[in-house]
Amino acid sequence: MAVNIDDLLEVRLKQEDDFLKVRETLTRIGVASRKDRTLYQSCHILHKKGKYYVVHFKELFALDGKPTDFTDNDMGRRNTIANLLEEWGLIEIVKHEQAKEITAPLSQIKIIAYKERDEWQLTTKYNIGKKKIS
Repeated sequence: MAVNIDDLLEVRLKQEDDFLKVRETLTRIGVASRKDRTLYQSCHILHKKGKYYVVHFKELFALDGKPTDFTDNDMGRRNTIANLLEEWGLIEIVKHEQAKEITAPLSQIKIIAYKERDEWQLTTKYNIGKKKIS
């Protein structure tokens, strides 16, 4: 699956230092395994060519040319998470119709409160800017 940068969900930050706030917030939103209290981060914030994007980790795999199965469900989860970030005043979605097209129910997304983050193992499936050494 090829992903074009124009297919990504572009967002604007409210203030320049919001990048770190958004990045940290996204580490606490994803799919949870309650039995071992692990949260798998669904989305990341990507800064590319002066623009910002909320992207699902599978979109990042595709951008890297790796095989992935980015589904409508994944897109819905990404859009719902971006809509939440906008509701919370952290970002502004550039193309609202793109984020409203497909959404996922909140029951499919786990949000860990900042004060509870130490009680969970926060796991990423993609690390932006970190090369894996084999």
